Amino acid sequence: MCLACAVIAYAGYRIFVHESRVQPALVTPRMNAQQAISPSIGMHIKRLFGERISYNRTGRPKLIALTFDDGPYPVFTPLLLDELSRLNVHATFFLIGRDAQQWPELARRIERSGNEIADHTYTHPNLDQETPAQVRSEILGGRSALYPLVHDPAVLDLFRPPHGRYTVQTVEVAQSLGYKTVLWTDDGGDWRTVTPQNLAGHLEQHATAPEIALLHSGKLATIEMLPEVVERFRAAGYRFVTVGQLLARVSPTELNHPAKRPV
Repeated sequence: MCLACAVIAYAGYRIFVHESRVQPALVTPRMNAQQAISPSIGMHIKRLFGERISYNRTGRPKLIALTFDDGPYPVFTPLLLDELSRLNVHATFFLIGRDAQQWPELARRIERSGNEIADHTYTHPNLDQETPAQVRSEILGGRSALYPLVHDPAVLDLFRPPHGRYTVQTVEVAQSLGYKTVLWTDDGGDWRTVTPQNLAGHLEQHATAPEIALLHSGKLATIEMLPEVVERFRAAGYRFVTVGQLLARVSPTELNHPAKRPV
């Protein structure tokens, strides 16, 4: 195979097989969902191969939002809240509406502890396999379950699709309901079996500014890695914030094109 053909084939492989590496971290109601989710081939190549994108990356604030999907859970969520409180870190919890109804006091404790609560649907389905009507029902079901419990405005504003699975239609439904679709700049990978050391190492190696880190509240390794991660990021000049606080400080462009920062 000629060298040019090999380069083209490799670029295509990385673009279409590793699509998650170029997904946006945030899609607001005012964005064009199609353009945000499916950028041009040229932008794909620039992002994937580390070429300079024509956005100013200097002076990006070192802000990191820890986000915890799923739950609440009767054992792991209290342990996680205890550790976050000890470390004086507030985070954003994307809760499943049905689970919050099952454990309402845990949902309230999350809010009382100074954390933010956002919509992660009612039953946690794969939204890329749902019709627009079903997506709408899931988002509104999550809202209806969560908001009476905690009255957190973020429940009405921030949404994350379960498993990070979505289509343009998924996001457009969320936009029609006034939601910002919040994804992440780094997937910590704690949804699979991983040690606290490996998880912490991954977050430190892939740190960006600004940062939204995807984590899960039902994982012991995630709780155990928090002290090291918080210490290392703070030593590197980062401040821990909720997603709402982060979005008040940075633009969607800064979040969707973050700067790599050493930790």
